[in-house]
Amino acid sequence: MPLIAVLPGDGIGPEVTEQARRVLDTLNLELTYEEAPVGGAAYYSDGHPLPERTLDVARRADALLFGAVGDPRCDALERQFRPEQAILGLRKELELFANLRPARLFPGLEDASALKPEVAGAIDMVIVRELNGDVYFGEKGFRKTAAGRREGYDVMSYDEDEVARIARVGFETAKVRSGKLCSVDKANVLETSQLWRDVVIEVSAEFPEVELTHMYVDNAAMQLVRNPGQFDVIVTGNLFGDILSDQASMCAGSIGMLPSAALNGSGKGLYEPIHGSAPDIAGQGKANPCATILSAAMLLRHSLGIEEAADRIEAAVTAALVSGARTPDLGGTLTTSEMGDAVLKALG
Repeated sequence: MPLIAVLPGDGIGPEVTEQARRVLDTLNLELTYEEAPVGGAAYYSDGHPLPERTLDVARRADALLFGAVGDPRCDALERQFRPEQAILGLRKELELFANLRPARLFPGLEDASALKPEVAGAIDMVIVRELNGDVYFGEKGFRKTAAGRREGYDVMSYDEDEVARIARVGFETAKVRSGKLCSVDKANVLETSQLWRDVVIEVSAEFPEVELTHMYVDNAAMQLVRNPGQFDVIVTGNLFGDILSDQASMCAGSIGMLPSAALNGSGKGLYEPIHGSAPDIAGQGKANPCATILSAAMLLRHSLGIEEAADRIEAAVTAALVSGARTPDLGGTLTTSEMGDAVLKALG
């Protein structure tokens, strides 16, 4: 039986992963689960945000269901002990280089978007973000300038193989959608982005059926607000993808609605909502579990190949929203568990 590592994490993470587990259990898929601490919770229980026992479960699992990390009590810790290092460590350890972040406006949520309903209604895209390079993993540190002033630095870099492998994920994703791929970079000022663009163009020769376009990241940010319907699949680097995917989430109504998958070359993946740990509402039953439930659907589809069950979950979330089920972030009053109840009811 497939083993799912459940890593609830901090803040609202345990609340939303509980609802995703309820949905998965209802489907009777004969999955097994093993839970382990991660993030701030792991630091306080084990002295490290990614302890060895959690890594052991992650290595053995077929897929990982992840909640969220982040605890303000840890803000003064040395960087290697902060909760956010757990997710970076898992990406590196499991070679999770490809992040898929679908963003679409669910029926009935037009008024929840920050955009005009007629503009927001056209949103249906996937952002393919590279996860293991860029400034997050480059050389970094503090130093003194010649004038004796403090200076921080983070090196942005990619080699051509890193760009080529994420580009292929972007092209493959576009190939099974509408056949349009937009590569986002900043090639007019960054050498890293010039290499990115050159390599993406080279890889495009392998996918003649996909239409490739390029866009600078500042223009892409503007176009996501002005005309998001023009995008189908976006492929971009770690930093730009981090920013654009969060922007896309608010265009689509709420950050509480967007799932994500972080995949390695063999299909093993970590699945998590793109929202953070939201410590200000933790334990209050206000968190929207839909992004985590939809992440569980992506887990079934991409790592376990159970397409029918994934489709059922996504249809149930849509049906629950159409019926009027809303958590506070969507202008409603349902608690986290009540939203889970609504999805289970729609699941039948």
